[in-house]
Amino acid sequence: MTVHFIGAGPGAADLLTVRATRLIASSPVCVYAGTYLDAEVLSYCPQDAQLIDSSKLSLDEITEHLVSAHHAGQDVARLCSGDPSIYSALAEQARRLDRVGVPWDVTPGVPAYAAAAAVIGRELTVPEIAQSVILTRTQAASTAMPVTEELEQLAASRATLVLHLAIRRTRELAARLVPFYGDDCPVAVVSRASQPEELVLRGTLADIGGQVEAAGLRMAAVIIIGPALAAEGFADSHLYGTRITQRKA
Repeated sequence: MTVHFIGAGPGAADLLTVRATRLIASSPVCVYAGTYLDAEVLSYCPQDAQLIDSSKLSLDEITEHLVSAHHAGQDVARLCSGDPSIYSALAEQARRLDRVGVPWDVTPGVPAYAAAAAVIGRELTVPEIAQSVILTRTQAASTAMPVTEELEQLAASRATLVLHLAIRRTRELAARLVPFYGDDCPVAVVSRASQPEELVLRGTLADIGGQVEAAGLRMAAVIIIGPALAAEGFADSHLYGTRITQRKA
């Protein structure tokens, strides 16, 4: 039997893919990240499914559940918040499953940063303003960052910067970014995008720390920084430029 790592999206049940809902509905066991997912997502599970909240379990404890289900001949829907390709511990779990010969596959989901961009109605890559998006996190009481990925090194590009798992340090991180973006650089913070508790804060590097602290945000939020958030009067992309239009005519 198979462990299906499924991107459960930012929270809203109707943002799951068709494939995701089909796999959830056919899996007798569902292991889910209860801290981040809207409970409505679990409505796709079979009525008699075994539901296991992974939010307070260690990786080894989660693996035990996955392996036990495999030995019992049961498929598992392993729900990951957002998309499994970033900050989902997919690599660690897959490594453990490979060691004991348990098959697994991956179904992508809507990543949190994409849901946040949709909420604020902004494209993160604007012609001649920003053509790169950097998805990253910072280190506090957490896994060490590679030495080549210090925040200042990434910020030097002035690309659109998306910070995950960093909301408790917003004021400190904003101060570190001012030398690269300027204190008037636009910032958007989206907490629990697509969920009933969704909250959006808009500001600049100068004031976003105070806004986050006043709102009491402690988790499940994405910080987006960069001039693309407020770009106006920018050029059309080359694909839609005058030269291309004339050539096609």
